[in-house]
Amino acid sequence: MSLRIVLLGAPGAGKGTQAKRIAAKYDIPHISTGDIFRKHLKEGTELGKQVQQYLDSGGLVPDDLTCAIVADRIAEPDCANGYILDGFPRSQTQAERLQEILNERGEAIDIAIDIEVPDEEIIERLSARRSCGTCGEVYNLKFDPPKGDGKTCEKTDCPGELIQRTDDKPETIRQRLNVYHETTKPVRSFYESLGLLKTVSGADSTPDDVYKAIEAILDGVRTA
Repeated sequence: MSLRIVLLGAPGAGKGTQAKRIAAKYDIPHISTGDIFRKHLKEGTELGKQVQQYLDSGGLVPDDLTCAIVADRIAEPDCANGYILDGFPRSQTQAERLQEILNERGEAIDIAIDIEVPDEEIIERLSARRSCGTCGEVYNLKFDPPKGDGKTCEKTDCPGELIQRTDDKPETIRQRLNVYHETTKPVRSFYESLGLLKTVSGADSTPDDVYKAIEAILDGVRTA
């Protein structure tokens, strides 16, 4: 049985971690729009060139182009038995367009899972992140603190100092969360109206706890 999954959740909710585990267990590709963009940019495809134009001008990649890139990806042979979409759709327009694309193929999303984490907990998680200014290694002062003085990278032969990126400062995180809530609430409502939305609490939970809850939902979908 195929399994086509949309994974929703705010920045810092743990979507990437869960998506990789789901992909490994159910043997389906983990599809991230960011990864797709980077692949097309690296290969210099026609779609990649269009994306580059928007990036160079500082603009957002429009919905039509994003949807075209996702449609191209899910048409590849490894998606025949399903996939997990991470970071897409980000808006109701994208969700509706995805629905149209799948309808044309006689396919459908099986489940949309939203990992819910309170904003304050996300701010606490992300603001604890530190990155090596030299090699880019990422640490978390709360969950994965660096050894030693906590101020320098612990990778061998890397004397880099740990810094807090602008994206990980509380005021920036709050703004990112505001944008997320504005654009994603309609996506949640869209899948809820189709009877496809399931919510998993990620509050005060370990990644293993969240995964077990998701796994129970997916196993239920496969046996329904």
